[in-house]
Amino acid sequence: MEEYEKAPAKINVCLNVLSKRPDGFHEMEMVMTPVDLADRLTFKLTEEAITLDSSSSFMPLNEKNIVYKTALLLKRTYGVRYGADMFIDKHIPIAAGLGGGSTDAAATLRALNRLWELDLTLDELAELGEQIGSDVPFCVYGQTAYVTGKGEKVEPVPSFPHAWVIIVKPPKGISSWTVFKDLDVESLPVFDVKEMKEAVIQSDYQRIIKATGNALEEKAVTQNPMIKEIKEKMSSFGADTALMSGTGPTVYGLTQNLSKARRIVNGLKGFCEEVYLVRTIS
Repeated sequence: MEEYEKAPAKINVCLNVLSKRPDGFHEMEMVMTPVDLADRLTFKLTEEAITLDSSSSFMPLNEKNIVYKTALLLKRTYGVRYGADMFIDKHIPIAAGLGGGSTDAAATLRALNRLWELDLTLDELAELGEQIGSDVPFCVYGQTAYVTGKGEKVEPVPSFPHAWVIIVKPPKGISSWTVFKDLDVESLPVFDVKEMKEAVIQSDYQRIIKATGNALEEKAVTQNPMIKEIKEKMSSFGADTALMSGTGPTVYGLTQNLSKARRIVNGLKGFCEEVYLVRTIS
């Protein structure tokens, strides 16, 4: 028996950090949407053992890997006697702010739920995903959502309107914890996430463009100034908006015009190696 799962990357179209929580995490308010840049995962049923392989040489293939950790958690939580041979065909850049690890973990939960015939609901999988990472619950549902708490409260909203997404990943990655470390929440900019939510519900592209913002961008730019340079280049090439995703350093631009999107991609290819042209997922 085999199961396959597509694990799409996510972008944050609006992100606020509201406060530092007693548990050490931060209270967040975000609108996130999946995009058509995806890893592809394969799962084969085995008698007991869990094994992992990948097309990428940049990730561990043991319990340090989020997919391995997720499979182990699911197996132990529900007393599963079976195992799985797992393979990750990696396309999403690592340490990029695109949720690559979280979406792989979510895909693992969905696929093994079927392979091991656990009959768990998406809500139950999302709740288990909280133990793995803050973005995992959103990725389990795999659709545009208004997200609060540390990321565990997910309210799906109607799909993001069609747009071309130009994604640029600078060579130097950023670890999420370094952006949140010593974060002065009081000094952060505040964006209207509820306005973004309403704009998405209304499928109003122009309102969406006006409402984009990421409160973590300024802190991330101090670690990687290329973020600001890429944003400026994207805007000068005609992107309707240019924004850092998550904790960075990846920057994306939006446009509904394909020829303009291709021009932006061509303009940025000489500046960064990792440039992708994808679509929002409806």
